[in-house]
Amino acid sequence: MHFSDPFGALRAGEVDLQTCWLPVREPDLTVGPVVITDPLLLMLSTSHPLADRPSVSLEDLGDCVVPQVGPATPSYWEEAVHPFHTPSGRPIPRGPTVTTFQEIQAVVAANQAVCVVFAEAYRYYQRPGITYRPIHDAPQGQWALIWRNAPENTFVQAFTQAAHDIHSPR
Repeated sequence: MHFSDPFGALRAGEVDLQTCWLPVREPDLTVGPVVITDPLLLMLSTSHPLADRPSVSLEDLGDCVVPQVGPATPSYWEEAVHPFHTPSGRPIPRGPTVTTFQEIQAVVAANQAVCVVFAEAYRYYQRPGITYRPIHDAPQGQWALIWRNAPENTFVQAFTQAAHDIHSPR
């Protein structure tokens, strides 16, 4: 699923179930169990001034440009990862419009923007010219299973129950 249309495939019935970062506040979708909790990192060009720091803060984003996403992305959902203001209230400038993670990597590598990402990006998307820095004051990000409210789907029910059982404290 592309973040530029995070719920489109689900709503179109192309998929029955997906993982998605929280929050999800869509009246036609059900939020199930959290299946991933991951730190937020800043993905930036190795030539960016913040690349030399061991970590960055959310306040640093006021001195950076972050990518813009498409109109199908709810602003509350974007704000969870790319806030519109720093903790002190400074606006965080928006830059190039992107629709895929590969486009994000391209604008970051070209030093046109920085991007807040989940730590899984560091684990799976290494690329020359890009580095990742911890954001020491960012909350943990969470991903949950989501699905359409109706009709009942036994596959979705069984899968979400298994995910709940695996992730529940014992």
